[in-house]
Amino acid sequence: MTETRAHTETAVIAKRVDSGSPETAEIRELARAAGYEVADELTQTRTEDPAYHIGKGKAGQLSELVARAGASVVIFDNQLGPYQTYNLGNQLPDGVRILDRFRLILEIFGQRAQTRKAQLQVELAELRYELPRAEAKASLAKRDERPGFMGLGEYDESREQDIKNQIANIREELESIEETEQHRREQRRESGFDLVALAGYTNAGKSTLLRRLADDLDVDDNEDLHPDLDSTAESEDRLFTTLGTTTRKAELDRREVLVTDTVGFISDLPHWLVESFKSTLDSVYRADLVLLVVDVSEPVEEIREKLVTSHDTLYERNEAPILTVLNKIDAVDDDELQHKREALSALAPNPVAVSASEGRNVDTLRARIDEALPALRRERLVLPMTDDAMSLVSWIHDHAHVEDVEYGDQIVIAFEGRPETVEQARAKASQLEATLEP
Repeated sequence: MTETRAHTETAVIAKRVDSGSPETAEIRELARAAGYEVADELTQTRTEDPAYHIGKGKAGQLSELVARAGASVVIFDNQLGPYQTYNLGNQLPDGVRILDRFRLILEIFGQRAQTRKAQLQVELAELRYELPRAEAKASLAKRDERPGFMGLGEYDESREQDIKNQIANIREELESIEETEQHRREQRRESGFDLVALAGYTNAGKSTLLRRLADDLDVDDNEDLHPDLDSTAESEDRLFTTLGTTTRKAELDRREVLVTDTVGFISDLPHWLVESFKSTLDSVYRADLVLLVVDVSEPVEEIREKLVTSHDTLYERNEAPILTVLNKIDAVDDDELQHKREALSALAPNPVAVSASEGRNVDTLRARIDEALPALRRERLVLPMTDDAMSLVSWIHDHAHVEDVEYGDQIVIAFEGRPETVEQARAKASQLEATLEP
C-alpha cells in the first residue's frame, strides 16, 4: 500500500480535454493533498490520442518541460490506459514516474487510511487499478517489449494471478468486517439511537458540520457501548481529510442520534474505485437519514452536476430519506442564496441553508433532522413498584425520551422512542409481570 513520502517531490501537471479550456485547480489541489510540489503544467485541447493520450508532439513537449523543472513525477488529470502509460514512459526522462488522476487519488487514500477496513479498501482499489496493467505487461512481454516497461513497471509472469487471488481474499475480509458493522448498527438502533449519515463532495464542509452537530464534541459516555466511535473529526481545507468513517453522538430534543461522516465524493471516479469503497458507503446506505451536504458558494451549474452525481451514487442502494444541506452561506449574499435555492429546487426540494463554520441555522437543521427521521412512537407502561421495575425505568430513560413518570403503589411511565425501543420496553415489562405471577 502507498506510504507517505519522506520528502516533497516535484511534479508537473498534464491535462487533456476534448473541448473548451482545461481547468487544473482541482488536480493541483489533489497533488498538494498528496504532498507534491507542482512546478509547472501542460494542457491540451484535442480528442484523445490512442497511443499517448495527448498528441505525440505534446508528449515531446512534456518531456522537455519535465527535464527543465527537474520533476520526478508527471500527474495526469485524466485516466490513462496501460499502453498510453507505457508509451508516455518511453518519451519521458529516465526515472520519471507517471500518475494518472486515479493513481493519485489512491495514493492520497493510502496516506490517509488509518483503520484496517480503510487500508483493505485502498489495497483493493490499488489491485483493481493494477490488474489491467499486469495484463498489459503480459501482452507486451509476449511481443518482447520487456525492458523497463517505463511507466508500467517491471514484468512478473505470476503477478496477474496473484492480483486476482489477493482481490478475492480482501473481498472476503471486507465482507466479514461489514457483517460486524451491520451487527453494530442494529445494536445501536436497539440502544435507541437514530443513525444519520453525512454525504457529499469532498470539501463541502461535512466534517465541520459534524463538529457542530456533535454533543460536547466527544462520545466518551458511549465508549463501552460503542468502542469504535471516534472522539475527533478533522476539519481542514484539504481534499480527503476523511477517508474512513467518523461517528459522533448528537442529542436532539427528543432523540439520541449518531452522526457519521464518510469519505467525500469526487468527480469522475471510475466504477471500480467507487466499488472498492462501497463498504464505507454502507454507513450512508444503512442510515435512517442522509444529510447531503453541498458547498453553496460554488457556481450553480457545478452544484447541480454534483447533486446529480451524488443522487446517482446514492440511488443504487440507499433506502433512507435525503435532506439537502446548503452549506457555507457565509460566503454568499441573500440574493445569490435565493437564486440558487430556486435553480436547484428540482434536485434539492426544501433544503436547509447553514454555515457550519459560523454555526448559523444549525438549530434549524437539528429541527429538520428530527422531523425527517422515522416517527417516534408514544407508549405508557404501568409497572409494579419493584427494584427490577426501577431498573427498567432507568433503561427507558437511557433509550427513549421520557415525558412523565408517576410513582405510587405502581410506576406509570409515559415516553416516546424508536419503534424497536418501544417493543423492547414492552417485552421487558411483560417479563416483570411474569415474574410476579404466583
